[in-house]
Amino acid sequence: MNTDIKNEPVGAWKAVAEWYHAYFTGIVLYTVSRMGPAKAEELVYEIFCRQRRERFLCGLKKLGIDTLPPAVAAAQYHYLSNHIGGVSVEYMYESERKAWIRYAAPRWIWAGTALCGIPPEVSRAMLLGWHAQNGTMLGNPRLGFVCTKQTVDGQSGLEGYYCEYDRDLQPHERLRFARQEDAPDFDAAKAPKLPIDTWPAARLAKAHRNYAMEYVRSAFPTALQLWGPDEAAHRLRMAGRMVGMQFYHETARGLRGNYAPDARGFAGFLADLGAAHGDRTSVVEAGGAFEVRQEGWAFREGLDEWSPLLSQAWNGLLEGALQAHNRRLGMQFVDGSGSGRLELSWTIRDN
Repeated sequence: MNTDIKNEPVGAWKAVAEWYHAYFTGIVLYTVSRMGPAKAEELVYEIFCRQRRERFLCGLKKLGIDTLPPAVAAAQYHYLSNHIGGVSVEYMYESERKAWIRYAAPRWIWAGTALCGIPPEVSRAMLLGWHAQNGTMLGNPRLGFVCTKQTVDGQSGLEGYYCEYDRDLQPHERLRFARQEDAPDFDAAKAPKLPIDTWPAARLAKAHRNYAMEYVRSAFPTALQLWGPDEAAHRLRMAGRMVGMQFYHETARGLRGNYAPDARGFAGFLADLGAAHGDRTSVVEAGGAFEVRQEGWAFREGLDEWSPLLSQAWNGLLEGALQAHNRRLGMQFVDGSGSGRLELSWTIRDN
């Protein structure tokens, strides 16, 4: 394996990571503003339940921490997995039955001014969907999570600790708040570390891309099941258009930059974006139009809960990007996937 980061498209991977990071935040904010905090709370809760079910136990084994005491294992999981994803998290060991984690400001998940638009109950939904349920996943009904701070409440971070109690917890006791408590200071020298030989810089950069993409990969099937295909596709597509418009130029700079504001230039952007996902792309010119063909679809791969309408929703990102690139251009999108094959194509032309 090539571990020289200079030989890897790290800038392009980072651009894709920020693309999906922004999209996930946009989906939540769009839900809050168009559907209300209660719908956003439900969506975030179900997204984090889904991620916990799919990733927590296998992640513990992958990280080699599945034999640690439950409170310590849960806290180290969040510290290490977020570190792999490029997210700053602190870990503080107190005892075998109590271990702290702290997501310090600025918060990654609610980047920039987005923090001001996230209701506190949406932040709590994240904790209820994941942190509060780690004990049940580990088969330990005594393990709960205590939240001592929330950034969305104007406090200095999202902070709390895993605690193994002396008795089994009732469902409503698995998450509690103790705002009067304060985490100890973080000491990086005492925190667990990823082995450099198995987690070189290039692998971490690619993992950062996949980490951000996974939030949206979880949001799509969750929205499908909560809202149905028509409403889910509409909401996700509209949020995607807005995010695509806002983040096109930043993403273009991360991929290569200097895409000419014409059909050829946008075809190049699409091809480079697909390649940065790890998919095979090509551009063919015919009759003054440019067709971008993509073999594989990293975003869709492995997602069984799907509707053809969700393909159009995902393409909303690219519809928005086209508006920012040149609003006079036209684009046709075709999802040609079928029989275990994932294929996409776009035709871009001057109107």
